[in-house]
Amino acid sequence: MDWNQIWNDIVAFFEKNVWNIVLFVAVLFIGIIVIKILLNIIRRVLNKTRAEKIAVGFLIAILKVVLYLCLILALLSIIGIQITGLLTALSALILAIGLALQNNIANAANGLLVVSSKMFKKGDYIVVDGMEGRVSKINFLFTTIVTSDNKRVTIPNSTIVNSSVTDYDSCKTRRVEWKFSVAYESDVEVVKKLIKDCMISNGKVLLDPEPFCRLNSLGASSIEIVARCWCDSEDYWEVYHDVLELVYNELKRNKISIPYDQVEFRERKDRVKLPISKSGIPRRVEKIRIQKMDFDLENMNFASLFAKKKKTGGLSFKFPSLLKSNKKYQKNTKKLKYFKRKSLKYKN
Repeated sequence: MDWNQIWNDIVAFFEKNVWNIVLFVAVLFIGIIVIKILLNIIRRVLNKTRAEKIAVGFLIAILKVVLYLCLILALLSIIGIQITGLLTALSALILAIGLALQNNIANAANGLLVVSSKMFKKGDYIVVDGMEGRVSKINFLFTTIVTSDNKRVTIPNSTIVNSSVTDYDSCKTRRVEWKFSVAYESDVEVVKKLIKDCMISNGKVLLDPEPFCRLNSLGASSIEIVARCWCDSEDYWEVYHDVLELVYNELKRNKISIPYDQVEFRERKDRVKLPISKSGIPRRVEKIRIQKMDFDLENMNFASLFAKKKKTGGLSFKFPSLLKSNKKYQKNTKKLKYFKRKSLKYKN
């Protein structure tokens, strides 16, 4: 190996391309600085809009990749590398990556839909696909919720888009409803007033609209009274349990009975007669079943009319109904032989 020749080639290359090298270094540093400044300006502009933070981060990430890719292609062109073949290879690589990560790409697209449509926001209590909890994190692939017993559940965004989502915190207020059962001898007006006073006494219950309390239904053992009121969404469970406990104590304090289910028993004095109309179980008489040999020229499969014989190798003409029954018979025979072999194996 001639090291002098190698060194001379290197020196000749730098002497010949000195301005290209200077341009390469200048474009590299200036390009990095320009990209950083441009991304900073775009991020500040987007943050001043009403766009979600996750959407801003996603757009900035895509724009960053595109700008740096353009910078790399410009640098390769400066040093004399043909980028046509490189673009072809890059396109094939992107296609292969897209096919391999098609599920993730679908989740990312659905994540963009979730964020842009504002289906829910961080901190909302949602129910989706049988899972419920409070949203703790939203990104373009998954949405993370924390259940009431402090378990973290990660849901793909495709599942969220293709399922019905219930958001309990989407509105500022929620309606709370109770159903109370009291004895038939109770004074309905007194019970209604007592329950309504319990709701009004809670400072978290809204007075507009006014709390509602009316007789709902007449049950087998009690009468049912329904009560409704409105409160802020974050106070729902506190209002529900506080009013429920207060009503229970007030019903006891006012000696209003909450009955159990009641069943009425009666003793029969008469003798039960059991008439017999027939004499025992009749003997089985097998029904004669005639197979219909009809042809549906519009929907029939003509290939199924001819079946190969296993022994002779010839063709035999069979009606569709008979052919279907023969297939069932052959299938059941195979199953019977299989179970016989198994039983003989275990006996041996």
